[in-house]
Amino acid sequence: MNILEKVVLKVLEDQQNIRLIRELLQTLYTSLCTLVQRVGKSVLVGNINMWVYRMETILHWQQQLNNIQITRPAFKGLTFTDLPLCLQLNIMQRLSDGRDLVSLGQAAPDLHVLSEDRLLWKKLCQYHFSERQIRKRLILSDKGQLDWKKMYFKLVRCYPRKEQYGDTLQLRKHCHILSWKGTDHPCTANNPESCSVSLSPQDFINLFKF
Repeated sequence: MNILEKVVLKVLEDQQNIRLIRELLQTLYTSLCTLVQRVGKSVLVGNINMWVYRMETILHWQQQLNNIQITRPAFKGLTFTDLPLCLQLNIMQRLSDGRDLVSLGQAAPDLHVLSEDRLLWKKLCQYHFSERQIRKRLILSDKGQLDWKKMYFKLVRCYPRKEQYGDTLQLRKHCHILSWKGTDHPCTANNPESCSVSLSPQDFINLFKF
């Protein structure tokens, strides 16, 4: 209990990881309740009053944690939700992972509404998956419309998503030379761009397999 007390006091002081320690205390309290009810048959050692006192201590800590009022710093600048809806949607369309969209939608009620936009999820599906893959995983909503959000997560479980990288290596098929995309390369081909193939990290590793 001494170690646990130090952890609780640290959380009360720093006001960090409050939810985590709440869950820990609740689990501990529930377990002790079960053991105390089975006194004489359980592994509890010592006087029953001592364990009841410890349970009361846990309840006291929980109350202290519940009474914490987190003061958020005043922010007078522009926030994401202050932007016009069209700009918010435009930014959300730049997210390439559906999990990020879901997380963003949990930040505020207004964002939740935007994160459920059908066109948003449709574009995400079309970005990552082929038309043939999409046709195989069609899901209809209760209204008889395509449920693009459910389809996206279904497709993710069945097919790999499109890979994204900040920069990629280019294989020049004409001269068999590797170079970074956007760098000058004195290629002798008539149309150097048509001879370039982007390589993913796995493609690069595969070059060394014989």
